[in-house]
Amino acid sequence: MVQDFQERWPALFAVFEINAEFKRITTLPLQSRFLSQLDILSSKLLALYKKRGGQIGKRLKSIMDQMTEEDVDHGRESVLKGLCVYLNEDPEHLIRQHVGVGDAAFEESVEETTVGIFTVKQQEAQPTPDDVGIILEGQIVIQDLDNVPLAVALLFGLLYALNMDYPHQLRYTFEVLQKLVMELDGGTLSKKVQVLKNRLNE
Repeated sequence: MVQDFQERWPALFAVFEINAEFKRITTLPLQSRFLSQLDILSSKLLALYKKRGGQIGKRLKSIMDQMTEEDVDHGRESVLKGLCVYLNEDPEHLIRQHVGVGDAAFEESVEETTVGIFTVKQQEAQPTPDDVGIILEGQIVIQDLDNVPLAVALLFGLLYALNMDYPHQLRYTFEVLQKLVMELDGGTLSKKVQVLKNRLNE
């Protein structure tokens, strides 16, 4: 249980320690590699999003329409949400946004979340959230993070460090993050992720 890990190794749930533990396990830097590789793939992913038709294409267009060139972090967040949609998974399972909700509603949402990121805003128009954090097994394990892409990188690193299974409803998204973005154990791919890799290499 995550609660047991928190009690025994509370330091593991700090940004520096997650990065250090991930590097110890994989020999790769987590945060810098995740964000730089995501940036490298972004233009190709966005090109694929634009080509997608049907309902998925409409959802991707809605996400891309909100992107601005000035805000790098928001652009990365949009690419990550788009990745979920492109793979026919729900980005709400990865990033749950709370706007103007009370404490009770927020706590209930946290308790219902097995794995995910949360953001809190008082108003929708706010450029940046008041809080960004990570939830595991219905508990907030990290908060006060700078942005959503960093939170996703750290969530990926935590799942690796704790040897936890990827959430079933986001299994393709996390497979892409592991095997195409971080380039870890990329020898065997699911059919859906192999198709995406082929399209990115065209």
